[in-house]
Amino acid sequence: MDFQNVIPTDQQPETLRENKQELEFLQAIARRLPEDTDVLRALADLYTRTGSYADGLRMDERLSRLCAEDPLVWYNLACSLALSDRADDAFDALNRAVELGYNDYEWMKKDPDLAALHGDARFESFLEWIYSAFEQTPDCDGL
Repeated sequence: MDFQNVIPTDQQPETLRENKQELEFLQAIARRLPEDTDVLRALADLYTRTGSYADGLRMDERLSRLCAEDPLVWYNLACSLALSDRADDAFDALNRAVELGYNDYEWMKKDPDLAALHGDARFESFLEWIYSAFEQTPDCDGL
């Protein structure tokens, strides 16, 4: 991979250097431990934070196979899909995340990674459905 295409150019040189070092470190560990989900999560997050959405999506898809019952994995996959302009797939992953117990309604409303879905009528409908479902659940921790 050409690292110059991974890190956004509007970052400061120090940040670029730190991100490059972190990315190289995580990639090396992932090669040695290809099923270490902690490493894959960190790598997926770094790819996404640095604008390498296709690589982040690839890691999130891999995590969804390795951690098929983890709601946060499915939520992160939805974010990666939304960032990759795959709205239909993003909604499927969001539904799966909620089915598995993801319930951070407030974050979902404002998560910038889901911004591509905000103009879609399905997103408002989805948020309304989640809000009403959590509102009726006695153990919803303030939602």
